[in-house]
Amino acid sequence: MFDRQRFFTTIRMAPFPGRMSAQQVQGTELVLDEFEERAPGGDVRHLAYMLATAFHETAATMQPVRETLAASDEAAIRILDRAYAAGRLGQFRTPYWRRDADGKSWLGRGLVQLTHKRNYEAMSAVTGIDLVERPERAMEPQVSAIILVEGMLRGSFTGRRLSQHFSPSRADWEGARAIINGNDRAALLAGYGRAFHTALMANRIEQHAVG
Repeated sequence: MFDRQRFFTTIRMAPFPGRMSAQQVQGTELVLDEFEERAPGGDVRHLAYMLATAFHETAATMQPVRETLAASDEAAIRILDRAYAAGRLGQFRTPYWRRDADGKSWLGRGLVQLTHKRNYEAMSAVTGIDLVERPERAMEPQVSAIILVEGMLRGSFTGRRLSQHFSPSRADWEGARAIINGNDRAALLAGYGRAFHTALMANRIEQHAVG
């Protein structure tokens, strides 16, 4: 458990730039709640790296976003199509964001960018929510928080999980980026993770047995 009031006072200064909006606070609270419910007594570094990932993937809004930060699926598809045509997305063989025969787009959505139909299928099984029938539900704050927490604990995104990077003898802040996206911005994410971890540890409420 954490003194949340003090925790938010701490993170307002780092990694946030001196202030937080109500939505940023709400989104952060949601991740804290989901972690405490799904991993009670879990490694605080796991929670810190989840928060760092959400901070990075949502452009610090701490609210579910679409890939490219577009306001609609159609706008995101147009932006991705332009980037693909310009050769900026050469790492992808096929444009996964384009609507399929059922009219559904598997573009990135959420606190952590869930992309490709196979990942929507995998997270449907993990969450018990049919994200294949309704992929837009990955934009719901509660659903997105579940995807973030369970996906990073289980290794649902790339096969890498948090316990492979953080253990009693290991703290691989940079390598943990492989859970989501190889080594992309790994050092940046490591810095965010350490900042959240410092805030969490500084404001942890120690539990003492009674009797």
